Amino acid sequence: MDKIQLGDFLISLDKDLEIKEGKQFTEVSVPPEKLYSLARMLREREEVQFDFLYCLSGVDYGQDLGVVYHLRSTVYDHSVVLKTRTSDREKPQLDSVSDIWKTADFQEREVFDLLGIKFTNHPDLRRLFLDSTWGFPLRKDYADDINIVTK
Repeated sequence: MDKIQLGDFLISLDKDLEIKEGKQFTEVSVPPEKLYSLARMLREREEVQFDFLYCLSGVDYGQDLGVVYHLRSTVYDHSVVLKTRTSDREKPQLDSVSDIWKTADFQEREVFDLLGIKFTNHPDLRRLFLDSTWGFPLRKDYADDINIVTK
């Protein structure tokens, strides 16, 4: 399946998805409330079989916090990037995909620790690197006078 066919397939799953082609990967912007169901479909559908989540990254966009998921099908040798974001900086929350791809377990904990995004239904969501005295150091608005970290 080439990038155009992959984009068409994704649109057939949900007409409201925003697809960006022309880059290295097909990129899909997904509303947070549709993320989990789309992720499950991409994992389970015979046509695409995205069986490998090889990168999950948290991003501070300034106004929004987001997560980027790089998926690969080892069966068909194609890739897709899912992007989602939330504008709730006080209590950012997204659905966990750790029951779909086990690799998300550790990576979601890292995003939680460094950006403060909580993943609902995560089996063990706790800080990974830092203790509770730290804030969320990868946020653009982070400041820490004790450790001399400023905006």
